[in-house]
Amino acid sequence: MRKFKGRIITPGTAKATAVVTHGGFNTLASMQMGLQFGDKQVKCSDQSNSEIYKLPLAGSALCLPQTIGSTTGGLVLYCACAMERQPACMLFSKSIDSLAAAGSILASVWLDGIKMPVIDNLGDEFLDYVKNGMTITVEEDGTVVVE
Repeated sequence: MRKFKGRIITPGTAKATAVVTHGGFNTLASMQMGLQFGDKQVKCSDQSNSEIYKLPLAGSALCLPQTIGSTTGGLVLYCACAMERQPACMLFSKSIDSLAAAGSILASVWLDGIKMPVIDNLGDEFLDYVKNGMTITVEEDGTVVVE
């Protein structure tokens, strides 16, 4: 078990299974198909991301360095939350980008009862340590426990 401390972007607690990518996460390419065509698990549809391709994103602890790709990424995150198919939490090893921050913050503010804790600046050690299938717990103070 290891603990990592990051910066809270959107508050909350979560406990979920890790889905880990070491490359940039293309939000639109990864989530659009699942959201658009009713896949309740929102399996990753980005064929360019072989680490997580076809893994379920909804309810997962999504561990990533950063998001990449289309400027619609923030809207896709907001829509996933509005449809209640969002990751349980998003955990960034690096600083969050403005698009992912906007989508997650707007969902947190505009959608009653929807929680998707987002923590960034967890460090490269975090992403080196965490593996697919590990249990992740996000604590209220921004501590991330990896088991």
